Amino acid sequence: MFEMAEQRPSIFKQMRQAVARTHEGWSERMVAPVRAGDRRFYEELETVLLTSDMSRETVDHLLAALAERARRKAVKGEENLRDLLKDYLLEVLTAPAEGRIQTRPRTGDPFVTILVGPNGTGKTTTSGKLAAWNRGRRRSVMLCAADTYRPAAIEQLDDWARRAGAEIVKGRTGDNPTALVFEAAGHARESRFDELIVDTAGRLHTKADLMQELDNLIHAAAQVVPYAPHEVLLVMDATTGQNGLQQARRYVESAGVTGIVLTKLDGTARCGIAVTIALELNLPVRYMGVGEQMDDFLEFFPEAFIDTLLEPETAVN
Repeated sequence: MFEMAEQRPSIFKQMRQAVARTHEGWSERMVAPVRAGDRRFYEELETVLLTSDMSRETVDHLLAALAERARRKAVKGEENLRDLLKDYLLEVLTAPAEGRIQTRPRTGDPFVTILVGPNGTGKTTTSGKLAAWNRGRRRSVMLCAADTYRPAAIEQLDDWARRAGAEIVKGRTGDNPTALVFEAAGHARESRFDELIVDTAGRLHTKADLMQELDNLIHAAAQVVPYAPHEVLLVMDATTGQNGLQQARRYVESAGVTGIVLTKLDGTARCGIAVTIALELNLPVRYMGVGEQMDDFLEFFPEAFIDTLLEPETAVN
């Protein structure tokens, strides 16, 4: 039986655990420079940002922007610079969400979310966790197993549906995924489900035929539910870092991606990739996968993320 949201650990506690290793790396290098002056602070900050898996371009941009703001406001000293950095990182992470408000569809239509991305990023697991997350908010959920290339993906999503208390539309290995999405969208609309979550096959962004297939199934949802899909989430494995960023760019160009899910953040010191995504892809991070369990899935709140990254001991419980 599915556990309701109130029984799960605090979101802030989970987020603290997710960013713990990144925070350790930041705090070790950013405490000492207070006696060494502002120049040392910037040198240490550069190392910290690069080792947290921000791109070179992102780091250069952040350092230049921070130095310019400090100059304009006559800010000096490590504590004040850290506050300035915190404010600026919050702006960077918040900006992509502006103008991308998640509007709920008209009454009776499901909110359609399609998950896309390369193989191995955790799309099927993320689909199941997103279903459970929505069920915890008392929404009715239908899952669509549109990864028809892998029998294991269909079985895995079927298991997730059972555990989360969701329904599922599934076919057999080799079935047409576009037809399956069309069927699922029709069923979800007829039965007035709140959410339709579509798990798609992993595909390399360089394979034109597979990317065209992805485009077809995205359009299939729109044929049944007006303005669908309402969200196209690119699932990114945080441990791949900069290697995953180039793939992400191609998906953004070809699949109309509206947001990011960062997976496998548990045990990694690479949380800085969230800042690079916001700055270079101009996309909001919507959710974080922080473990293997059903409730190891968090909605991404930029302010909570920055607070727990820089000051986890004072984050709200």
